[in-house]
Amino acid sequence: MDQLALLFLLLLGAVVTVPLGERLGLPAPVLMTLAGIVMALLPFVPNVEIAPEYILPLVLPPLLYAAVQRTSWRQFAANIRPILLLAVALVFVTMAAVAAVAGALVPGLPLAAAIALGALVAPPDPVAATAVAGSLGLPRRLVSILEGEGLFNDVTAIVLYHVAIAAAVSGTFSWPVAVGELFLSALVAVVVGFGLGWMTDKLMGYLDDATLQISLTLLAPFVAYVLAEEFKGSGVLAVLVIALYLAEHAVDADDVLGRIAGRTFWQIVDTLVTGVAFGLIGLELHNVFGTAEDRLGAMLGWGAAIVGVVVGVRLAWLLPATWLAKRLHTLRDYDEDIPVSWRETVVMWWSGMRGVASVALALAIPLRTADGSPFPARDEIIFIAFAVILTTLVVQGLTLPWLVRRLGVRADTGVERELEHELAVRAAKAAKRRLKEIQDVEELPEDVLERLLRGAFDIGARISPEIVDEERREAYAQRVERMKSVHRIQREMMSAARHEVLSARNEPGADPEVVDRVLHHLDVRSLR
Repeated sequence: MDQLALLFLLLLGAVVTVPLGERLGLPAPVLMTLAGIVMALLPFVPNVEIAPEYILPLVLPPLLYAAVQRTSWRQFAANIRPILLLAVALVFVTMAAVAAVAGALVPGLPLAAAIALGALVAPPDPVAATAVAGSLGLPRRLVSILEGEGLFNDVTAIVLYHVAIAAAVSGTFSWPVAVGELFLSALVAVVVGFGLGWMTDKLMGYLDDATLQISLTLLAPFVAYVLAEEFKGSGVLAVLVIALYLAEHAVDADDVLGRIAGRTFWQIVDTLVTGVAFGLIGLELHNVFGTAEDRLGAMLGWGAAIVGVVVGVRLAWLLPATWLAKRLHTLRDYDEDIPVSWRETVVMWWSGMRGVASVALALAIPLRTADGSPFPARDEIIFIAFAVILTTLVVQGLTLPWLVRRLGVRADTGVERELEHELAVRAAKAAKRRLKEIQDVEELPEDVLERLLRGAFDIGARISPEIVDEERREAYAQRVERMKSVHRIQREMMSAARHEVLSARNEPGADPEVVDRVLHHLDVRSLR
């Protein structure tokens, strides 16, 4: 089996593990990691050969961009304090603790390399956390914190990682220089992200085609990452900024087909890239154990110690930090997402799985320093990093569903229904206001006006039937049943039409392009 066949096998696994995970009640990323581990043990499966400098630019931009699509800048801004307190600060604490313990345990590990190890194992993975938490029915506020933590932790950790790697390669390390590089990296990334976001938004207006617009959104995160790195900035932060900018600005409320197509496209990208990335985590197991050779016992001990540090520091930090966040929240009455009970705090602690970012950073460690000598303790760093990744991902990923059920942490469906009800009322009122504006300038027949008013009412009632009283709700339910019957018959009629058009493809003299154009019109009509 060659590398290309292995790639396609991972892509197939990425697709298959999604429905399999739903049936087994297990997260798809965890299943892909287990599949990769099994494949790594098979003699005919080759070792993965990926140049370290290509891993971060190829894997992280699409995953981060897809993750940001599920949130918004306003949500980040509203939760900036818990994110900084519960997330970003935790990266520094974890990095320092890991660097101290690793420096004491691993012989010949210099300070800069120890800090690089701490930085790459510090950030929980936003993809793993979201994939696991999203399938467990957790409260939305908890999922929001995990998403924000994962994204901002990646940015913080990767910048620190690059500073530490540069120091290890050059052989010199200065805290003032490191802090200066940290701020400069962030500033460059923000400028690049906003600049490219503005340009992309303008280009989207000129590209009056959903295919071209989606293609542009695919290129945007890669361009932002590479351009920021060229100017010594944080590529990850640049991707985060451009994704948030486009999520806020490049939105056309009337572009229904473009929005549906774009969402579907990014779900496909997210599924495939995530599956391949987590499959590679398992496949790297063979290479990682190969580096241990006759030091396996000692390296397993180091890995277990660092795992204990990573997991223990997270709990030791989250308990007081969550108490402080709740205290500040009560005193100042901020509208922000925080864990509201010790049960949610425990779930948040156990959701700190490491994943794609940590793997990419570990494998991206240079082979040699500036003077041509081997990078200090590179094999030990990679082994310890994978011990942390596999332990947290597999053990925590497999047991988190059980823990959530045991603690009884569930989403507050009442709050979600209340918000849905409020949005339904606003949507119906907006439709009625627009109808009144049209009625003021156009003369509408009475029967048409009555039908349009009923349609405006139906907009809200379809979303949230609770907006109507009991008597009207019964009448509406009867009308919905009649409309369901009509829609069912319409679907069958459109299906017959599509089958007829498709059958024309095989007829003599048929033009496939014309057939596809007619079929597209029928598909759009069916969608509407």
